[in-house]
Amino acid sequence: MTTSVNGLNRFLASARPSATYGVMDRVAARRAQGADVISLSAGEPDFDTPAHVREAGIAAIRHGYTRYTQVAGMRALREAVADKFRRENGLDTDWRQTIVCNGGKQVIFNAIAATLNEGDEVVIPAPYWVSYPEIVQLCGGKSVVVECGVKSGFKITPALLEGAITARTRWLILNSPSNPTGAVYSRAELLALAEVLLSHPHVLVLSDDIYEHLIFDGLTFFTLAQVEPRLRERVLTMNGVSKAYAMTGWRIGFGTGPGWLIDAMGKLQGQQTSGASTISQHAALAALTGSQQFVSESRSVFQHRRDYLVRAINATEGLCCEVPQGAFYAFASCEGLIGKVTAAGKQLLSDEDVVNGLLDEAGVATVHGSAFGLGPYVRIAYALESAALQRACEAIGRFCERLSG
Repeated sequence: MTTSVNGLNRFLASARPSATYGVMDRVAARRAQGADVISLSAGEPDFDTPAHVREAGIAAIRHGYTRYTQVAGMRALREAVADKFRRENGLDTDWRQTIVCNGGKQVIFNAIAATLNEGDEVVIPAPYWVSYPEIVQLCGGKSVVVECGVKSGFKITPALLEGAITARTRWLILNSPSNPTGAVYSRAELLALAEVLLSHPHVLVLSDDIYEHLIFDGLTFFTLAQVEPRLRERVLTMNGVSKAYAMTGWRIGFGTGPGWLIDAMGKLQGQQTSGASTISQHAALAALTGSQQFVSESRSVFQHRRDYLVRAINATEGLCCEVPQGAFYAFASCEGLIGKVTAAGKQLLSDEDVVNGLLDEAGVATVHGSAFGLGPYVRIAYALESAALQRACEAIGRFCERLSG
């Protein structure tokens, strides 16, 4: 039996919609009604795509580059992707071991769909990006969620990983810098995890590096296949242009991994989307091969915003926040607000109640941490200009000040 009572595929029927997009939809609805809402919910940079990248997209249209490319991406872009992985990550790869997809999410989905059989397990450290367990669910697998709290820096430890692996484990998903916490795995931490993985040769690893260039305080980014080359044939390293180059809507993600996996992902993509937008591919090529000044400039802006936000949150009664090392999210504990009553008379019994209260009474949109697998927390995206961020923090402060009980 493969269908639900409503006629839907049973895996789809059991999947949950994205909590992030759910909040974004509520924001759009409230704004359509004339409400003034500051959104700290969206996971995308507020900057324009760099000018030379936009011009490359326009030029692609003008030159008639509007037809299909190869399913796995046009060769020039795949060569640029391979060069990026060699230059920035020390991965010994070539264009044949790369794939270009419709965003990083499709890279992940293709990999999981191409390799999972029903009942296979995927180890997912929590907090996690909201789509990981849903993708596993849609592909018939079982998510083994491992809670990684603040004591471990929101990162999985070797002991936790060892305890989660079984004979049915097919994948481990690692995300660094992390959405939603901004946590970054050090070289030493990755090497310690690699020692566990070397003892379990049946486990593949998906390294989600989409926030690679948004790393702060002079830290150096490392990825798993880089620090432990013996795992190279078991690791899919995923990245893309969405976050580093403010190109979320262009929908270009890419990955590198063992040839058998890349071929399988390409086979799936050929029957699914036939590849990514040709115009977007030309723009992504310009992003990877052109000036990288935007990357360093935007990183500096995000670090400044992070510093302001963390100070403001930690000065707000009932909230506290660790300093995120990367991405553009703060994962703030709201445990001190649970049980209190808002000015409108609503009791806060969960982090989702806190998020709803902030939206309804303060006009600030955030996302509840339990949607990412760990509560009571609130994910705050600081990907908006500083004046709006300041107004949002002031509104959050006033909301908390008015709580009673």
